[in-house]
Amino acid sequence: MAPSLSSVWTQFFPPKPRFTEKDVGDLSGKVYIVTGGNSGLGKELSRLLYSKNAKVYLTARSEEKAKVAIAYIKHAAPTSTGSIVFLPLDLEDLASIKTSADRFLAAETRLHVLFNNAGIQGPEGAIERTAQGYEKQLHVNCLGPFLFTQFLGPVLSATAQDPATPPNTVRAIFLSSCAAEFFCEQNTGFDMSNLDYHVDKPSKYRYGISKLGDWAYAVEMSKRFKGVIGVPINPGNLQTELFRHQSAIFRLLTRPFNYPPANGAYAELWGGLSPEVTAEKSGSYVVPFGRFYPIRGDLEAAVTPESQGGNGTVAKFWEWSEEQVKEYC
Repeated sequence: MAPSLSSVWTQFFPPKPRFTEKDVGDLSGKVYIVTGGNSGLGKELSRLLYSKNAKVYLTARSEEKAKVAIAYIKHAAPTSTGSIVFLPLDLEDLASIKTSADRFLAAETRLHVLFNNAGIQGPEGAIERTAQGYEKQLHVNCLGPFLFTQFLGPVLSATAQDPATPPNTVRAIFLSSCAAEFFCEQNTGFDMSNLDYHVDKPSKYRYGISKLGDWAYAVEMSKRFKGVIGVPINPGNLQTELFRHQSAIFRLLTRPFNYPPANGAYAELWGGLSPEVTAEKSGSYVVPFGRFYPIRGDLEAAVTPESQGGNGTVAKFWEWSEEQVKEYC
């Protein structure tokens, strides 16, 4: 079941960003993590936050690439009184994620927004699996960020409950995609019996399911960590390295629909900082370039518990994820 034509239209041809750095005040004293901050919209988002005097932890696998990004960010915002810190993080290796989280927690007692920005889109062809045996897109886009968030959820919750923290300002961002709506199962979203892909599926389907997983995590976030608002964001079709594994023809055909990375960063900025995002809106879908819009209607059944007439698959996916990462906690 595909999303409605109006949904496709508004996500592929969105209005201009309506929340930019001009709408953001001084962020001195605020602490943020941006995963995958070394390139694309993660780099632009880190630049926006740093320019407003925030302390930004920029995660990347490569220290060399992170240093290049940090130099670019500092050059772009020379008057900033904030700081930007490289935090090593390899989402493809579940065994290493605790070390990264512990490094942050040893340095900080507060975290205002966790931007789970990093992600991949795999090439067509045979299934790629990680060292821990998972389909690569599901691992990097879902299980890695999920485990990282499990370690940081308590400090997010503590920050939210600190009397000095303004209400509705502590959030966990998860980047989804319109591919989630195009390729997920009807009503349930996930085929819980095939998350190991013993029945092969095309790469675009697997990518869509991984992005649906990010939506599901954001929907569940406030139920699992007190005071933390979960925000699932489709940042839009962007001119980034995400499509680097796709064919030249695919890249050529999609080029007219792709926007500058800064536009996607504005979507994340809106999700992370806009006063329109409140506890009552936790889990609500955000589309380009920073506005609420309903996700595919049949997926409401996946959000609704079985006790209330739904199928509860969103909660089941969270619990499945907990089971997969428990040995790495």
